[in-house]
Amino acid sequence: MQPGSDTPAPADSSMPHSVRTLLRLPTALAAPRDETPIRVTVAATDAAGGTGREPDETPEAAARPAARTAARILAAALAASAASACMVGPDFQGATPPPVSAYTREGLRNPPVTAEDRRNGALGQSFAQGRDVPGEWWRLFRSRALDSLVEEALARNPTLDAAQATLRAARATTEAQRGALFPQVGFGAQSSYNKAPGGDLQSPLNDNSLLYSLVTPQVTVSFAPDVFGGTRRALESQAAQEEGQRWQLEAAYLTLTANVVAAAIQEASLRAQIAATEKVIQAQTDLLNLITKQSNAGQVAGADVVQQTALLAQSQQLLPPLQRALAQQRNLLTALAGRFPSEEVSQTFTLASLHLPRTLPVSLPSRLIEQRPDVKAAEAAVHAASAQVGVAVANRLPQFTISGAIGASATNFAALLNPAASLWTIAGAVAQPLFDGGTLFRRQQAAEETLVAAQAQYRATVIGAYQNVADALRALQSDGRAVAAANAAVSASRQSVELVRKQFGLGAVSSASLLITQSAYLQAVVTQAQAQANQYADTAALFQALGGGWWNRRDVKPARDPKDPAPFL
Repeated sequence: MQPGSDTPAPADSSMPHSVRTLLRLPTALAAPRDETPIRVTVAATDAAGGTGREPDETPEAAARPAARTAARILAAALAASAASACMVGPDFQGATPPPVSAYTREGLRNPPVTAEDRRNGALGQSFAQGRDVPGEWWRLFRSRALDSLVEEALARNPTLDAAQATLRAARATTEAQRGALFPQVGFGAQSSYNKAPGGDLQSPLNDNSLLYSLVTPQVTVSFAPDVFGGTRRALESQAAQEEGQRWQLEAAYLTLTANVVAAAIQEASLRAQIAATEKVIQAQTDLLNLITKQSNAGQVAGADVVQQTALLAQSQQLLPPLQRALAQQRNLLTALAGRFPSEEVSQTFTLASLHLPRTLPVSLPSRLIEQRPDVKAAEAAVHAASAQVGVAVANRLPQFTISGAIGASATNFAALLNPAASLWTIAGAVAQPLFDGGTLFRRQQAAEETLVAAQAQYRATVIGAYQNVADALRALQSDGRAVAAANAAVSASRQSVELVRKQFGLGAVSSASLLITQSAYLQAVVTQAQAQANQYADTAALFQALGGGWWNRRDVKPARDPKDPAPFL
């Protein structure tokens, strides 16, 4: 199934012409009535006192033709199963990569960083096109605290436990569905005390007793040959849903690791902003003390003191929201690690403790749909919907069943050992709905439209995946220049503050000029911390957009339960 493929036909082209014609018959009539299936039953019954054999025929002699009849019916069932190799409904085909050779319009280009940008502290990054993404990509930031926190989150976060349990449940459901392909064998026993009617009716017993006991144990066998593949299509759909749950697990793994890295980077950014704000507040406090002394000495007006006090108060207002955000970020990291807020993690992060990866692997566009867990999950949803179309088609075709029972019936337990008490039943049935008010036909239409919706959702997911990579590449191409510009702004504003402060001490400039330069410096240092954090965050976003390298790490797919009682199924 290609992202742009049309909806598969409701009935496969390999089906017989008569079947395709049958499925196209109109089923909605003006006056609906009850469904009337056709049932063809062939049965043979033998019981104590019954008429299944001649009076002089021994039970052993009667059992031989019964065994031959059972063998012939079993052979017919196996032949019908062998003839059902073709399944109705569309056959699913895996997706092919979209016809694109680049993530962006102009192709892959390294982030432009000039020599002047490098002098201003910008770290140049380069893209390695075609290089594989490492499985533990967060280690490229070379932070032991980050590595340990990610490992703790993977070990303790309940989100992964829930995803793994969901996958195991889907796998068990698939194995349960597989059981429909095999004969069903059961045992039943019934013991009753009965009174036969008198008068013109006779007692079923030879001595004409009206009161009698009846014990009937028997083994039953039933089998529904999958002639048109409805059962196998249902199994195929369930297996596709299991595959989708596996990719949901991979998506949960990727989301968790990316969230931990993003939260650590955000904490580092907040710490940098808090440190810069506190540094500016301290400088403004020192300047306020100086202006206050000058005002007391009559060197400056009292308005200068008021203006500096107001500027200091404005800077101090910025600190509580940053501190609150840092505390909430610590709570987020603690929760991602699977802990309660009172059990705060010990790892702390600063921008200086994180190392920016200089070489960034970028997978080929043709491989992206095989690397993104969300795309693979969407493809599995299309597969499941495609198989459900086959199920809906098979439900409109004749349904075959073969059943049998063998046991004994007697008036007491000791008599059950008598060969004359044996009984057996072999039956075959076929049912074909003739009229159901259009129910099965509409269900088939619903399955086909569900397939169309799944295909459209798959295409949307693929487009979103390529957009994620393109957005990350665009962001990284501008991050280097943004960091360089922020560093240059901090350096220039710092020099401006020092120069204006000296001039203010000499009385060459007014306090208004000093206030403007201080405000510019505060904004510059906050912007610098944010620009550096954005470069780290966009780097992590690129790894996440490329799929996180799950194919280069050990699989988290849970193994089969060793207590499985029937691993051969």
